[in-house]
Amino acid sequence: MYHPSRKAVNLKVEVQGEGFPILCLHGHPGSGSSLSVFSDRLSKRFQTIAPDLRGYGKSRFKGDFHMRDHLTDLEALIDRLGVEKCLVLGWSLGGILAMELALMLPQRVTGLILIATAAKPRGNHPPISLADNLYTGIAALLNYIKPGWRWNIETFGKRSLFRYLIQQHTPTAYRYIASSAVPAYLQTSPAATRALYTAIQSGYNRVTDLEQILCPSLVLAGTEDRHITVNSSLETAQHLINSQWQSYPNTAHLFPWEIPDQVQRDIDYWLQEHPQVIIQ
Repeated sequence: MYHPSRKAVNLKVEVQGEGFPILCLHGHPGSGSSLSVFSDRLSKRFQTIAPDLRGYGKSRFKGDFHMRDHLTDLEALIDRLGVEKCLVLGWSLGGILAMELALMLPQRVTGLILIATAAKPRGNHPPISLADNLYTGIAALLNYIKPGWRWNIETFGKRSLFRYLIQQHTPTAYRYIASSAVPAYLQTSPAATRALYTAIQSGYNRVTDLEQILCPSLVLAGTEDRHITVNSSLETAQHLINSQWQSYPNTAHLFPWEIPDQVQRDIDYWLQEHPQVIIQ
């Protein structure tokens, strides 16, 4: 059983809308605003809760911490907001934390929406060259100045590390990168990075524990994801007792920014098919 090791951090959080609570958890690097592709739409019908995790965004923290401390913070957050039960949506690292919350607080988590994540995360990212870093820096800077600029996408974006994060180099995807990814990257603390990589290097693996999660889950993945492979996401879906699986061809780790309308439609359909996850 998980035992909190530290005092909770009072997380910076954006709460939108009214209705059944959906806790939206970002990835690494990330912040609560990175989930706007979900929360802006879901908040029209539900209450969305999108925190900056410890060491990310505006939830500043001095000193090192462990991955498990995120769970301490999140339990304190939903207590502070008076949330008795919630659906949890998590992207990448946020999906890992979503599963951990479902294991830790089974009576409070009604369902899971797991985006580009896995209980045993595995990647197959190629080695990074100096040219990769150079093109990525130029592409990110120009895209931040002029989001979605086609010339920049064709000249630098497709040669940069963005080619491993997205497959569909559309202006829409690049606008999300400019508005959410770049600011989140700049606000991610070294301590947050150390906490994540320490957990991964220790061989993080919760696959055999997934049978304890009984609530409905929706597992979504991009077929060309190099950061958390589609096969590791599929393995997670196969070990969850009550799960639905969907993979999207010609997309990668940031697929919600590549095909936002399709992803939202699939989430809406799943919610309609599983009304128990949004009824108190």
